[in-house]
Amino acid sequence: MNLSAIRSDPQPARMAPLARLPVFLKLDGRRAVVAGDGPAAAWKAELLAAAGASVAVYAPDPCAELAALNGAAPHGVITVHRRPWTPADCAGSAIAVGACADDEEAARFAAAARAAGVPVNVVDRPAFCDFAFGAIVNRSPLVIGVSTDGAAPVFAQAVRARIETLIPQGFARWAAAAAQWRPRVRRLGARFWEKFVARAVAHAHAEPGEADLRAALAQAKGESAAGSIVLVGAGPGDPELLTLRAVRALQSADVILFDGGVDAGILDFARREARRLLVGPSRDDEPGPDDEMATMMVALARAGRRVVRLSGGDAPGVARAEAEIAACRAAGIAVEAVPGLADRAAALHLSPEGRDPPMPAHLTDKYTRARPAP
Repeated sequence: MNLSAIRSDPQPARMAPLARLPVFLKLDGRRAVVAGDGPAAAWKAELLAAAGASVAVYAPDPCAELAALNGAAPHGVITVHRRPWTPADCAGSAIAVGACADDEEAARFAAAARAAGVPVNVVDRPAFCDFAFGAIVNRSPLVIGVSTDGAAPVFAQAVRARIETLIPQGFARWAAAAAQWRPRVRRLGARFWEKFVARAVAHAHAEPGEADLRAALAQAKGESAAGSIVLVGAGPGDPELLTLRAVRALQSADVILFDGGVDAGILDFARREARRLLVGPSRDDEPGPDDEMATMMVALARAGRRVVRLSGGDAPGVARAEAEIAACRAAGIAVEAVPGLADRAAALHLSPEGRDPPMPAHLTDKYTRARPAP
């Protein structure tokens, strides 16, 4: 099959409306302006300095926290100027933050920053803000921001606290290792990063080293020449009901072949780089084997692609699933069938060598000689 002849369906709509655009601003060595005397100004100054900014604080009567930070910030540089701010202070800045006493000062500060082309935030006065600070989970260089668009800051803090319990402190070391190793693994792409993530999750509290890099490289290179196929039932259309294994398959796929019965929200789980191909209406509308589909999947897998066949409904239809499984096995391609719902039948692993796995009840015993599920 000529893979270049396979046409992609237009990408489905993937992004719902956003109250705020999450943007991570690089401030290393750049000027930031903070106006204000109190603890709020001190906190924002320290936050900006932690991101590498050179922070100029304008405070006629700085509080104790600000005075302690003057020239002695734990990270970055903070310089406190004991005078009121002026519009000229905003010039050349990357960001401006005001802890203003009232709306009148807030309006003047915001206008001065915008006139200088500087994005501005006024603490606790959203009407004057170009951007907002969210709650932060800091595993730098892994940084997570949480925002409720100012509607419920306490809720954002609660979400942040929940995420804190889920993200080990050691992930900071693994994220730093990822940045260091990236130039060395560029050609391996997603295959390497899947192995990297698996090691990071399994050894979150360990210090990543060359041995981890070599192990992930060996695993990724060992799989780089061989493609694979996963048959996934998309369930009743609710993305929240997908099994974890179905989500993992979508997130690692190079090519997703989906039918018209698949809800667009389910495709949101796929990685951005994956190629999505609409290959027909719902399976329920076209029962029976499809030799052309099986040929396409085998051709893609032989070209080294990780293929997901995503079908509407709980799991692949019996006749088609059996035909596609048989074609994959005959071609020596590893194939796995995954149900769409967590409480339905167990997933099916199939590989050329074959051993006994658990199997969805609707598939016959004809294809049960397979690798056991992990």
